[in-house]
Amino acid sequence: MQTTARFGTSDLAKYPFLKEAAERVKRLDLNIQDLANPEYAQILGRAQERVEEAILYAKVTRRLRNPDIEILSFPTAVMLAASTQNSFIAKRYALAEAKQTYEDLRQEQKDRIERIARDFNWQLEANTDDGMPYAYTLHFVDYLRNTVQLRDAKWKLANRLLSKGKVYLTLPETARLLSEEIRRNIEKRLETPDMPKLPQEVLAITEKLKSLSLEKIGKTEMEGFPQTIVQNAFPPCVNSLYEQASKGHHLSHVGRFTLTSFLVTIGMASETVTELFKTFSDYNERLTRYQVEHIAGERGSRTRYTPPKCDTLRTHGVCMNPDDICRRTRHPAGYYRIKAKQQLSKSTGKE
Repeated sequence: MQTTARFGTSDLAKYPFLKEAAERVKRLDLNIQDLANPEYAQILGRAQERVEEAILYAKVTRRLRNPDIEILSFPTAVMLAASTQNSFIAKRYALAEAKQTYEDLRQEQKDRIERIARDFNWQLEANTDDGMPYAYTLHFVDYLRNTVQLRDAKWKLANRLLSKGKVYLTLPETARLLSEEIRRNIEKRLETPDMPKLPQEVLAITEKLKSLSLEKIGKTEMEGFPQTIVQNAFPPCVNSLYEQASKGHHLSHVGRFTLTSFLVTIGMASETVTELFKTFSDYNERLTRYQVEHIAGERGSRTRYTPPKCDTLRTHGVCMNPDDICRRTRHPAGYYRIKAKQQLSKSTGKE
Protein backbone atom coordinates (compact mmCIF):
# COMPACT_ATOMS: atom_id res chain seq x y z
CA MET A 1 0.00 0.00 0.00
CA GLN A 2 1.48 3.36 -0.98
CA THR A 3 1.99 6.02 1.66
CA THR A 4 0.36 9.44 1.39
CA ALA A 5 3.09 11.59 2.96
CA ARG A 6 2.91 15.12 1.56
CA PHE A 7 5.89 17.42 1.30
CA GLY A 8 5.65 21.15 1.90
CA THR A 9 8.07 23.89 0.86
CA SER A 10 10.36 23.30 3.85
CA ASP A 11 10.57 19.59 2.98
CA LEU A 12 11.53 20.37 -0.60
CA ALA A 13 14.20 22.73 0.70
CA LYS A 14 15.65 19.84 2.71
CA TYR A 15 15.35 17.41 -0.22
CA PRO A 16 15.77 19.65 -3.31
CA PHE A 17 16.68 16.71 -5.57
CA LEU A 18 13.08 15.45 -5.57
CA LYS A 19 11.05 15.63 -8.78
CA GLU A 20 8.50 17.90 -7.12
CA ALA A 21 11.25 20.43 -6.32
CA ALA A 22 12.52 20.25 -9.91
CA GLU A 23 9.01 20.90 -11.21
CA ARG A 24 8.70 23.88 -8.89
CA VAL A 25 11.91 25.36 -10.32
CA LYS A 26 10.82 24.60 -13.88
CA ARG A 27 7.58 26.55 -13.43
CA LEU A 28 9.59 29.68 -12.62
CA ASP A 29 11.17 29.47 -16.10
CA LEU A 30 14.55 30.80 -14.99
CA ASN A 31 17.59 30.60 -17.23
CA ILE A 32 21.31 30.92 -16.65
CA GLN A 33 21.43 34.53 -17.84
CA ASP A 34 18.90 35.50 -15.16
CA LEU A 35 21.44 34.65 -12.46
CA ALA A 36 23.45 37.74 -13.38
CA ASN A 37 20.54 39.97 -12.30
CA PRO A 38 20.90 41.54 -8.81
CA GLU A 39 17.48 40.23 -7.78
CA TYR A 40 18.85 36.68 -7.92
CA ALA A 41 22.05 37.46 -5.99
CA GLN A 42 20.88 35.53 -2.92
CA ILE A 43 20.27 32.40 -4.97
CA LEU A 44 23.66 32.57 -6.67
CA GLY A 45 25.38 33.34 -3.36
CA ARG A 46 23.77 30.38 -1.61
CA ALA A 47 24.64 28.11 -4.54
CA GLN A 48 28.28 29.20 -4.29
CA GLU A 49 28.16 28.52 -0.55
CA ARG A 50 26.86 24.98 -1.14
CA VAL A 51 29.75 24.09 -3.43
CA GLU A 52 32.30 25.75 -1.16
CA GLU A 53 31.03 23.75 1.82
CA ALA A 54 31.33 20.59 -0.22
CA ILE A 55 34.92 21.36 -1.18
CA LEU A 56 35.98 22.27 2.35
CA TYR A 57 33.92 19.94 4.55
CA ALA A 58 32.36 17.27 2.29
CA LYS A 59 28.91 18.18 3.61
CA VAL A 60 26.28 20.75 2.66
CA THR A 61 24.40 22.11 5.66
CA ARG A 62 20.77 23.14 5.31
CA ARG A 63 19.57 26.77 5.43
CA LEU A 64 15.81 26.35 5.88
CA ARG A 65 14.84 29.86 7.00
CA ASN A 66 14.28 30.84 3.37
CA PRO A 67 13.13 27.61 1.70
CA ASP A 68 12.54 29.18 -1.73
CA ILE A 69 16.18 30.28 -1.96
CA GLU A 70 17.31 26.88 -0.69
CA ILE A 71 15.30 25.06 -3.37
CA LEU A 72 16.50 27.31 -6.21
CA SER A 73 20.11 27.25 -5.05
CA PHE A 74 20.38 23.47 -5.51
CA PRO A 75 20.13 23.32 -9.34
CA THR A 76 22.23 26.50 -9.44
CA ALA A 77 24.92 24.79 -7.35
CA VAL A 78 24.81 21.77 -9.67
CA MET A 79 25.37 24.15 -12.58
CA LEU A 80 28.29 25.84 -10.78
CA ALA A 81 29.96 22.52 -9.93
CA ALA A 82 29.48 21.29 -13.51
CA SER A 83 30.83 24.52 -14.97
CA THR A 84 34.18 23.98 -13.24
CA GLN A 85 34.66 20.99 -15.58
CA ASN A 86 36.55 19.32 -12.74
CA SER A 87 35.73 15.74 -11.84
CA PHE A 88 36.97 16.12 -8.26
CA ILE A 89 34.66 19.07 -7.52
CA ALA A 90 31.74 17.24 -9.16
CA LYS A 91 32.26 14.06 -7.13
CA ARG A 92 32.86 16.04 -3.96
CA TYR A 93 29.65 18.04 -4.39
CA ALA A 94 27.51 14.97 -5.08
CA LEU A 95 29.02 13.21 -2.07
CA ALA A 96 28.48 16.20 0.21
CA GLU A 97 24.78 16.56 -0.66
CA ALA A 98 24.32 12.81 -0.17
CA LYS A 99 26.07 12.80 3.22
CA GLN A 100 23.85 15.57 4.57
CA THR A 101 20.77 13.84 3.20
CA TYR A 102 21.81 10.63 5.00
CA GLU A 103 21.90 12.52 8.30
CA ASP A 104 18.46 14.01 7.57
CA LEU A 105 16.93 10.69 6.54
CA ARG A 106 18.10 8.93 9.70
CA GLN A 107 15.80 11.28 11.66
CA GLU A 108 12.93 11.09 9.17
CA GLN A 109 9.51 9.47 9.60
CA LYS A 110 9.03 6.11 7.91
CA ASP A 111 6.26 7.21 5.53
CA ARG A 112 8.40 10.12 4.32
CA ILE A 113 11.31 7.82 3.57
CA GLU A 114 8.93 5.67 1.51
CA ARG A 115 7.77 8.81 -0.29
CA ILE A 116 11.37 9.73 -1.21
CA ALA A 117 12.12 6.14 -2.27
CA ARG A 118 9.18 6.21 -4.69
CA ASP A 119 10.72 9.29 -6.31
CA PHE A 120 13.55 7.04 -7.46
CA ASN A 121 11.15 4.22 -8.44
CA TRP A 122 12.31 2.01 -5.61
CA GLN A 123 10.25 -1.04 -4.75
CA LEU A 124 10.37 -0.31 -1.02
CA GLU A 125 7.71 -1.49 1.39
CA ALA A 126 7.21 -1.22 5.12
CA ASN A 127 7.89 -4.51 6.90
CA THR A 128 4.63 -5.78 8.38
CA ASP A 129 6.12 -8.85 10.08
CA ASP A 130 6.37 -7.98 13.78
CA GLY A 131 8.71 -10.91 14.27
CA MET A 132 11.35 -9.32 12.06
CA PRO A 133 13.49 -6.47 13.54
CA TYR A 134 13.49 -4.55 10.25
CA ALA A 135 11.72 -1.42 9.03
CA TYR A 136 11.50 -2.18 5.30
CA THR A 137 11.88 -4.66 2.49
CA LEU A 138 13.56 -3.61 -0.77
CA HIS A 139 13.61 -5.41 -4.12
CA PHE A 140 17.02 -6.98 -4.62
CA VAL A 141 17.61 -5.14 -7.94
CA ASP A 142 17.31 -1.75 -6.20
CA TYR A 143 19.49 -3.10 -3.40
CA LEU A 144 22.29 -4.32 -5.67
CA ARG A 145 22.33 -1.10 -7.69
CA ASN A 146 23.14 0.91 -4.58
CA THR A 147 25.64 -1.38 -2.84
CA VAL A 148 28.21 -1.53 -5.66
CA GLN A 149 30.63 0.82 -3.88
CA LEU A 150 29.91 -0.32 -0.31
CA ARG A 151 32.81 -2.56 0.70
CA ASP A 152 31.70 -3.76 4.11
CA ALA A 153 30.84 -7.46 4.17
CA LYS A 154 27.43 -6.73 5.69
CA TRP A 155 26.25 -5.29 2.36
CA LYS A 156 27.00 -8.44 0.37
CA LEU A 157 23.71 -9.98 -0.75
CA ALA A 158 24.83 -13.38 0.58
CA ASN A 159 24.95 -11.87 4.08
CA ARG A 160 21.47 -10.34 3.94
CA LEU A 161 18.07 -11.69 4.91
CA LEU A 162 16.41 -12.25 1.53
CA SER A 163 12.88 -13.53 0.94
CA LYS A 164 10.91 -13.67 -2.32
CA GLY A 165 13.34 -11.30 -4.00
CA LYS A 166 13.18 -8.72 -1.21
CA VAL A 167 16.00 -7.67 1.13
CA TYR A 168 15.16 -6.76 4.73
CA LEU A 169 16.59 -3.41 5.91
CA THR A 170 16.70 -1.31 9.06
CA LEU A 171 15.82 2.37 8.82
CA PRO A 172 19.49 3.53 9.00
CA GLU A 173 20.42 1.01 6.30
CA THR A 174 17.62 2.28 4.09
CA ALA A 175 18.79 5.86 4.65
CA ARG A 176 22.34 4.84 3.68
CA LEU A 177 21.22 3.22 0.43
CA LEU A 178 18.97 6.15 -0.42
CA SER A 179 21.88 8.52 0.08
CA GLU A 180 23.90 6.39 -2.34
CA GLU A 181 21.06 6.64 -4.89
CA ILE A 182 21.01 10.41 -4.41
CA ARG A 183 24.79 10.67 -4.83
CA ARG A 184 24.63 8.82 -8.14
CA ASN A 185 21.64 10.90 -9.25
CA ILE A 186 23.48 14.17 -8.60
CA GLU A 187 26.64 12.89 -10.30
CA LYS A 188 24.53 12.13 -13.37
CA ARG A 189 23.14 15.69 -13.35
CA LEU A 190 26.70 16.96 -13.26
CA GLU A 191 27.60 15.17 -16.49
CA THR A 192 27.17 18.12 -18.85
CA PRO A 193 29.93 17.99 -21.50
CA ASP A 194 28.44 20.91 -23.46
CA MET A 195 28.04 23.80 -21.05
CA PRO A 196 26.01 26.79 -22.28
CA LYS A 197 27.58 30.25 -22.33
CA LEU A 198 27.71 31.57 -18.78
CA PRO A 199 27.38 35.17 -17.58
CA GLN A 200 30.60 36.80 -16.42
CA GLU A 201 29.35 36.81 -12.82
CA VAL A 202 28.94 33.03 -12.91
CA LEU A 203 32.31 32.48 -14.58
CA ALA A 204 33.96 34.52 -11.83
CA ILE A 205 32.45 32.24 -9.18
CA THR A 206 33.54 29.17 -11.13
CA GLU A 207 37.14 30.41 -11.06
CA LYS A 208 36.90 31.07 -7.32
CA LEU A 209 35.69 27.50 -6.75
CA LYS A 210 38.57 26.05 -8.76
CA SER A 211 41.06 28.21 -6.88
CA LEU A 212 39.57 27.17 -3.54
CA SER A 213 39.89 23.50 -4.50
CA LEU A 214 43.46 23.98 -5.62
CA GLU A 215 44.30 25.77 -2.39
CA LYS A 216 42.59 23.38 0.02
CA ILE A 217 42.81 20.05 -1.77
CA GLY A 218 46.08 20.31 -3.65
CA LYS A 219 47.17 20.18 -7.27
CA THR A 220 47.94 16.46 -7.24
CA GLU A 221 44.34 15.56 -6.49
CA MET A 222 42.80 18.04 -8.91
CA GLU A 223 44.33 16.69 -12.09
CA GLY A 224 43.00 13.86 -14.16
CA PHE A 225 41.46 11.29 -11.82
CA PRO A 226 38.70 9.18 -13.37
CA GLN A 227 35.10 9.49 -12.19
CA THR A 228 35.03 5.94 -10.76
CA ILE A 229 37.53 4.10 -8.57
CA VAL A 230 39.74 1.80 -10.69
CA GLN A 231 41.15 -0.79 -8.29
CA ASN A 232 43.24 -2.42 -11.04
CA ALA A 233 45.13 0.88 -11.27
CA PHE A 234 46.32 0.88 -7.65
CA PRO A 235 50.13 0.98 -7.38
CA PRO A 236 51.65 -2.31 -6.08
CA CYS A 237 52.30 -0.89 -2.59
CA VAL A 238 48.71 0.36 -2.17
CA ASN A 239 47.25 -2.80 -3.67
CA SER A 240 49.15 -4.87 -1.10
CA LEU A 241 47.95 -2.64 1.74
CA TYR A 242 44.38 -2.80 0.43
CA GLU A 243 44.44 -6.61 0.25
CA GLN A 244 45.87 -6.87 3.76
CA ALA A 245 43.28 -4.48 5.16
CA SER A 246 40.44 -6.36 3.41
CA LYS A 247 41.56 -9.53 5.24
CA GLY A 248 41.91 -7.80 8.60
CA HIS A 249 45.69 -8.13 8.70
CA HIS A 250 47.73 -5.72 10.81
CA LEU A 251 49.10 -2.61 9.09
CA SER A 252 51.82 -0.33 10.39
CA HIS A 253 50.97 3.29 11.20
CA VAL A 254 52.62 4.40 7.96
CA GLY A 255 50.75 1.69 6.06
CA ARG A 256 47.36 2.76 7.44
CA PHE A 257 48.05 6.42 6.72
CA THR A 258 49.26 5.64 3.19
CA LEU A 259 46.22 3.52 2.37
CA THR A 260 43.71 5.96 3.88
CA SER A 261 45.20 9.09 2.32
CA PHE A 262 45.49 7.39 -1.07
CA LEU A 263 41.87 6.23 -1.11
CA VAL A 264 40.42 9.61 -0.12
CA THR A 265 42.75 11.31 -2.62
CA ILE A 266 41.35 9.34 -5.55
CA GLY A 267 37.77 10.07 -4.48
CA MET A 268 36.64 7.21 -2.25
CA ALA A 269 34.08 8.32 0.35
CA SER A 270 35.32 8.55 3.95
CA GLU A 271 32.55 6.22 5.11
CA THR A 272 33.64 3.56 2.60
CA VAL A 273 37.26 3.87 3.75
CA THR A 274 36.14 3.56 7.38
CA GLU A 275 34.27 0.35 6.58
CA LEU A 276 37.47 -1.15 5.18
CA PHE A 277 39.00 -1.22 8.67
CA LYS A 278 36.03 -2.88 10.42
CA THR A 279 37.65 -6.33 10.33
CA PHE A 280 40.70 -5.16 12.33
CA SER A 281 41.00 -6.60 15.84
CA ASP A 282 41.60 -3.13 17.33
CA TYR A 283 38.75 -1.50 15.38
CA ASN A 284 36.98 1.36 17.15
CA GLU A 285 34.29 2.89 14.95
CA ARG A 286 34.28 6.36 16.52
CA LEU A 287 38.07 6.68 16.53
CA THR A 288 38.52 5.19 13.05
CA ARG A 289 35.85 7.46 11.57
CA TYR A 290 37.48 10.50 13.17
CA GLN A 291 40.95 9.53 11.89
CA VAL A 292 39.71 8.92 8.33
CA GLU A 293 37.68 12.14 8.22
CA HIS A 294 40.67 14.05 9.66
CA ILE A 295 42.94 12.74 6.89
CA ALA A 296 40.20 13.57 4.34
CA GLY A 297 40.13 17.19 5.56
CA GLU A 298 36.61 16.91 6.94
CA ARG A 299 37.58 17.47 10.59
CA GLY A 300 40.16 19.26 12.68
CA SER A 301 42.33 21.68 10.72
CA ARG A 302 40.39 20.88 7.50
CA THR A 303 43.72 20.09 5.86
CA ARG A 304 43.44 17.25 3.36
CA TYR A 305 46.44 14.92 3.49
CA THR A 306 48.01 13.26 0.48
CA PRO A 307 49.92 9.95 0.49
CA PRO A 308 53.68 9.98 1.20
CA LYS A 309 55.99 10.15 -1.79
CA CYS A 310 57.56 6.97 -3.12
CA ASP A 311 60.95 7.80 -1.53
CA THR A 312 59.29 7.99 1.89
CA LEU A 313 57.45 4.71 1.32
CA ARG A 314 60.73 3.01 0.42
CA THR A 315 62.34 4.36 3.60
CA HIS A 316 59.56 2.86 5.73
CA GLY A 317 59.51 -0.46 3.91
CA VAL A 318 56.04 0.08 2.42
CA CYS A 319 57.22 0.06 -1.21
CA MET A 320 57.06 -3.43 -2.71
CA ASN A 321 57.06 -5.15 -6.10
CA PRO A 322 57.73 -1.95 -8.12
CA ASP A 323 56.88 -2.21 -11.81
CA ASP A 324 57.72 -0.13 -14.90
CA ILE A 325 55.23 2.60 -14.02
CA CYS A 326 56.70 2.87 -10.52
CA ARG A 327 60.06 3.66 -12.05
CA ARG A 328 58.50 6.57 -13.98
CA THR A 329 56.65 8.19 -11.06
CA ARG A 330 57.52 9.67 -7.69
CA HIS A 331 54.10 9.51 -6.05
CA PRO A 332 51.35 6.86 -5.67
CA ALA A 333 48.75 9.31 -7.00
CA GLY A 334 50.83 9.85 -10.13
CA TYR A 335 51.02 6.09 -10.64
CA TYR A 336 47.26 5.77 -10.28
CA ARG A 337 46.58 8.57 -12.76
CA ILE A 338 48.75 6.91 -15.43
CA LYS A 339 47.50 3.37 -14.84
CA ALA A 340 43.83 4.40 -14.63
CA LYS A 341 44.03 6.15 -17.98
CA GLN A 342 45.60 3.01 -19.49
CA GLN A 343 42.84 0.82 -18.05
CA LEU A 344 40.08 3.11 -19.28
CA SER A 345 41.67 3.32 -22.74
CA LYS A 346 41.67 -0.48 -22.96
CA SER A 347 38.03 -0.73 -21.92
CA THR A 348 36.96 1.80 -24.56
CA GLY A 349 39.28 0.52 -27.28
CA LYS A 350 41.05 3.89 -27.56
CA GLU A 351 44.63 2.85 -26.96
